[in-house]
Amino acid sequence: MTELRGRAGWATPVTVAELVNGGPLAGARMYGTGENPVRQVRIVDDLAVFGSVVPHTAVVLIGAAAGGGWAVEMAMRRAWEQAAACVIASSAGGGAGSGEVLAERLGVTLIVVDEDPLVTAVRVASAAARPEAARTQLVARCATRLAEAGSSARRVLGVLNAELSGTAVAFLDPYGSHLAGRRGQGHSLAEVEVPDAEGRPLGVLVAYGSFRSPGWPSVVSAVLALAAAPLAAWAATGRLAAERDTALQSALAARLLAQATRPRAFTEPAGAPEAAPAGGGPAGAGAEEEGDGVLGRAVALGWPVAGPLTGYAVRPFDDGWDGAGVIGPVIAASLGPGPVLRRGGNWAGWSGLPPDRLAGRLAECLRALPAPCSAGVGAQAADLSGMEESLLGAEAAALVSPAGVVARADRLGPARLLATLPAGVLRAQARVILGPLLAVDREGTLLETLAAVLDEGGASRAADRLGVHRNTVTTRLDRIRAAGFDVDDPATRLALHLACHVLR
Repeated sequence: MTELRGRAGWATPVTVAELVNGGPLAGARMYGTGENPVRQVRIVDDLAVFGSVVPHTAVVLIGAAAGGGWAVEMAMRRAWEQAAACVIASSAGGGAGSGEVLAERLGVTLIVVDEDPLVTAVRVASAAARPEAARTQLVARCATRLAEAGSSARRVLGVLNAELSGTAVAFLDPYGSHLAGRRGQGHSLAEVEVPDAEGRPLGVLVAYGSFRSPGWPSVVSAVLALAAAPLAAWAATGRLAAERDTALQSALAARLLAQATRPRAFTEPAGAPEAAPAGGGPAGAGAEEEGDGVLGRAVALGWPVAGPLTGYAVRPFDDGWDGAGVIGPVIAASLGPGPVLRRGGNWAGWSGLPPDRLAGRLAECLRALPAPCSAGVGAQAADLSGMEESLLGAEAAALVSPAGVVARADRLGPARLLATLPAGVLRAQARVILGPLLAVDREGTLLETLAAVLDEGGASRAADRLGVHRNTVTTRLDRIRAAGFDVDDPATRLALHLACHVLR
């Protein structure tokens, strides 16, 4: 992808496509590629006038020359002979007729407008005579509409896709995931980085489309740059609201984790497109508006959403002090941007830091808290789809860690971790959890097999430990599942592992 800035090529002649997609002919119907430059305009009321038409002229048909489809077809043939840039006809005079076919066959672009063709001629002549002024006018119009859009990613991308017609504009997060706008294909036309209020990368605005003219890429780049400020304001507004409301962070994190475990996570639109500001046309004509959805809001908050990621948990020791209003800000100051949410009696979240660095930061955090707490660090996950298991490991590590100490789940090992739990206190609950299994396990082989599978991490190693064939372990696992236990679910697997250890 190429980033194009400055005003390179702004004084070069505008092309027909540029007039339609971002200039005075916006909204007109174009048949043909529109690649030809427009240097002047000629009003033609009689086909005989074509003899004096020079190359790169936009021919505007009126009167007898625009009287029906036959006249338009003849005009296009004469325009091809004279190397005209395009033919502009009024829909009131019969429209395109078979001009669409001729446009493809002859390579002459046909434009059909709904307004008075004489008004069109004046506007096109102005753009052809002063191309830099025409491009500046487009940028100024976009600036006005973006200011009206306010701090909403949906509305900002709606404005960009509406004003830069024929160009697909998308907002991507720093990892390349689609957040808002239209998904484009091929190489980018222009690209502008969007920083957040603190200067950190928030995302990238990317425009896809053809170059249309030497000046078009830099025009698009200038328009995209105008959108950086409202997108940064959108992110800052969401971040401030979340920092003030822990419940909001918890709800957003829960939705993000739930969405991450679904198939094709973050690829479906987050909802129906939101309309652009009044007076500015449609919000991107079918654009996929996702910027205010779950992933977009998380990125706006600065949360890491692409792996590798590591879960953590902080456990207060004083049951009368839950740390509301204290733990969250201290964790955020220690770890940097990321979710801080309530999970049971813990404060938890995830970070893009590797486990060793995260443990060091958490140790600093524990020293800064006004009440005794322990902390746990889970195993590193490849992405958010594995975060639930990392968080469960972090919570288990925090549970067995003394005050002021950070424990790492990946260094405790299952046996060491489970051996530190108070079996006497948990035995009654363990029998409740495993009740359906104990009811059908008269000889204790199912419980023994379940414990071996969970300890060893798989059926093959469990079979070696038990001295039985692997198929025997598989058959017993089927009976365990039939009793109502999903041994593939991370949360269920952890509870079963704890219960098996306690009862053994």
